Amino acid sequence: MPRKAAPFPGVGLAGDCPAKHSWQPGFFAELRDRRSKPGQTNAQRLTKLVLGFALLVFATQVSAQSAVTSIPENAHAKRYGDGWECDVAFRPDGDQCVAVVIPKNAYGINHAYGKGWECHHGFKETNETSCVKVVVPEGAYLDSLGERWRCLRGFEKNGETCRKIAIPPNAFLDSSAYETAWRCDRGYMASEGKCVAIDVPKNGYLNPRNYGQPWICERGFYENDGKCDPVIVPPNAYFDSSASNSRWECERGYSKVRDGCELIILPENAHLDNAGNRWTCNRNFRLKERRCVPRR
Repeated sequence: MPRKAAPFPGVGLAGDCPAKHSWQPGFFAELRDRRSKPGQTNAQRLTKLVLGFALLVFATQVSAQSAVTSIPENAHAKRYGDGWECDVAFRPDGDQCVAVVIPKNAYGINHAYGKGWECHHGFKETNETSCVKVVVPEGAYLDSLGERWRCLRGFEKNGETCRKIAIPPNAFLDSSAYETAWRCDRGYMASEGKCVAIDVPKNGYLNPRNYGQPWICERGFYENDGKCDPVIVPPNAYFDSSASNSRWECERGYSKVRDGCELIILPENAHLDNAGNRWTCNRNFRLKERRCVPRR
């Protein structure tokens, strides 16, 4: 069958796929000449013009498709950008897509990235090529991820095994304990890996905290050479457990002198300070020779 002629110069028919379609001056000159031919209505001229542009666009698309690199088997064009990518369960190998090889004790995952498989629960990956069974030693359990083991309560890790924790008498397991996994019972303290009884002196009691002195003196007593001696409060004073050294403080209007409290004699134009155990000059007065004199 004879080949039909193209409707416009430089524009091929479907299947011709010219490498270069004609964005040529002659194409538009032909359109101009045909539009100007006598005996044609405006509608006919417009129809031919639209048809010509449609054929031009079609030829452009066919040419572009022929220029795209061929997509290999088990692949598809990328959603964004140029090129192609392998289907799920396939991975690129040069210019082709090969099936993911799933090793023993593994399962395939429906991802288009990564190695394409994961080990079963209780197995761990080695060298990104195989899955080996996780060996759980005695006194341990497989963790929730299924890739490693942890020691049971009452055991501690020792290399690739779990060793039973030796708990001394008068002690108990405590995961929060520092350095050791056990803590002594109340009334005992750790000493050289054992729990020894705390010797609480008279007028003392066990320290409720887990640090510091194992025992504390009762209120009104202070520590002195391993004992709790009574605090002697002098006249015009009161017991103060927050006091750093003397353990007592003088009442307001008295000052500490040696082991007692002495009445404060206020000079003229003076007053007690906030603590009440010293005095200071009033405003517009200054201290001079233990007196308050006017400022000048």
